[in-house]
Amino acid sequence: MVNRVSRIHSFESVPVSRGGALALSAGLAHGVAPALRGRWTGVNHAGRGVDPGTGPAVAVAAALGVGRVHPVAGAAVAVAGMCGAYDDVAGDGRRGFRAHLGALRRGEVTSGAVKLLGVSAAGLVTGAVLKERAVDKALAAVVIAGAAHCVNLVDVRPGRAAGAVLALGLPGMLRPGPGGAVAATATGAVAAVLPGDLGERTMLGDTGAHALGAALGVAVAAANGRAGLVAHAAAVVAAAGYGERAGAPAGSPV
Repeated sequence: MVNRVSRIHSFESVPVSRGGALALSAGLAHGVAPALRGRWTGVNHAGRGVDPGTGPAVAVAAALGVGRVHPVAGAAVAVAGMCGAYDDVAGDGRRGFRAHLGALRRGEVTSGAVKLLGVSAAGLVTGAVLKERAVDKALAAVVIAGAAHCVNLVDVRPGRAAGAVLALGLPGMLRPGPGGAVAATATGAVAAVLPGDLGERTMLGDTGAHALGAALGVAVAAANGRAGLVAHAAAVVAAAGYGERAGAPAGSPV
C-alpha cells in the first residue's frame, strides 16, 4: 500500500495539498462558468430552460485540478467530461446499456456507446498507471468508469448529483496523500456551482456529472488497496445494475 501511494506521488507535477486543491478547483469552476454561460440552452426535468454552461466549467476545473495531482488521471477526467459533452449534444434519448450495446452490435454507434467505451478506456489507462498488479489495474478501471456512470445516474433532479459528489468527496478529503487531494478537487468544483444547480438556473448535465464522477473514482483508486478497490467496484457495479433493471425516470440521463 505504501509503495503504491509513493508511486502515485512520483507522478505529481507539483505538490498539492487538500486545501490548495479545494481552493483551486472552486476558483476555476467559479471563474470559468460565467464565460461559458449563455453559449448553450438546456431543459431540466421540469421542462424549465436552464444554462448548461456550468457542466463544462466543472469538467475543466476538475480535469485541471486532478491533473496537478496526476497528469494521466487529469486526462481521464477530461475524457469523461468530453464523452458526457458529446451525449449532451448528440444524445437521442435511448437509455440503458442494453439499448446502446444492442445498437452497437447492429453497427450503430450511439452517444451512450461513446460514453461507455470512452470512459472505460480512460479508466483502463488510468488504472494501468496508478496500480502495479493486473487485478488492481482492472479494479481501478471499474471504479473510475463506474463512479462516472453512477454520478450521472443520479443526476435526475436539481442538486442530486452535486449532493452525491459532496457526500462522497468530503469524507474522501480526510484521506492522506493524492486520494485526498483529488477528492478535494471534485468537492471544490461542485461546491462552487451548487447554488445555481439547486436554484435550477444551471445544470451539470452529462458533461459535469461524468467528469466529477471520474474524479471521485480516481480519488478512490489512489487511496485504496485491494480490499477497498473490491468493495468500491462491487458498489458501483451493483448501483449500475440496479439502475439498469429499475429503469430511469423520464428526462434522466443515459
